[in-house]
Amino acid sequence: MALQQDVVDQLEDAFARRDSGRRSESLQRITDLFVTAAKRHSPDQIALFDEVMGRLVAEVETSARATFGHRMATVADAPPRVVRKLALDEAVEVAAPVLLNSERLDDTTLVESAKTGTHGHLMAISRRKVLAEAVTDVLVERGDSAVALSTARNPGAKFSDFGFSTLVRRSEADDGLAMAVWARPEIPRQHRLQLFTRASEAVRSKFESDDPRKAALIRGMVASASEQIQAKARDTDTRYAAARAQVEALRAAGRLDEAQLTAFARGGDFDAAAVALSIMTDLPIGPVERAIVNDRPEQIFILTKALGFTWETTEAILMLDPGFRRGPKRDIEACRETFGRLQATTATKALHFYRLRERAATTSSG
Repeated sequence: MALQQDVVDQLEDAFARRDSGRRSESLQRITDLFVTAAKRHSPDQIALFDEVMGRLVAEVETSARATFGHRMATVADAPPRVVRKLALDEAVEVAAPVLLNSERLDDTTLVESAKTGTHGHLMAISRRKVLAEAVTDVLVERGDSAVALSTARNPGAKFSDFGFSTLVRRSEADDGLAMAVWARPEIPRQHRLQLFTRASEAVRSKFESDDPRKAALIRGMVASASEQIQAKARDTDTRYAAARAQVEALRAAGRLDEAQLTAFARGGDFDAAAVALSIMTDLPIGPVERAIVNDRPEQIFILTKALGFTWETTEAILMLDPGFRRGPKRDIEACRETFGRLQATTATKALHFYRLRERAATTSSG
């Protein structure tokens, strides 16, 4: 009771004087009072401090709010509403310490700050010990290259499929970001493959422009490196091993068909869908995986058309590529029309050429 009366008396005194400096002093005294007994306050007492501090912090200058924010940032049981107010403060010197360190912030507040804050706000959020997918989604899409890199390097950050797809897309023009994304151990294999494929295309273009006479040699080296990296990623991926075992079992039981492939694709199971399509087309898994994540869908058209599959199956496979999923509807319609115009005989001949090419490559490398 004495604590509550002391807090209320200081609040009334601060507002009675109508002096910003005195209000700053009152905020400091109340903060001292709160911190001294931190972790021993009851929920009702925390609520009282929340209300009083909230009223005072709205009436003091930026420097006083910044000092207050630094103190509250590391207090485990800091009043939640006032911490939220600090996190959403337009002044980065006020918000940054809280955004970086406070354990009282929820993901909703972090997302709101990431959507509306400045570079400084986003950078502070990107360096938190733990970041949920909803938060990193905003950081990697809205932040500049420094924010994206800081987020990608954060070991406590979690990324959604959208987040990884966005990082891969941004990595095309940012070698440092590409390396940071590549180094994350949990990146799904299809995104790792897409990251390498896009980066290798950029390297190939640069090398070819430097010395066109070596273009063919360089293309072969890039393709070989891509295959080796894919193979290494598959060998160490338990999800891929499980998917291959599942698909092989279905084939042995005579149950590997178009409907099953479509189910894999619609379920977002990249590994199982790629293995199934590889087996059905009698092509190595490497080029099938690259075809799925390639920005140009024509190879998938050829494979599914040659197998006599429908547009619905083809679309499901294309949707395994996050970039295609986020594309405009007109692009999907254009793909459907192109697929419809492709003749089965043409697709069959192209598939036969693919098989011959892969066998020749295997023979020459052996």
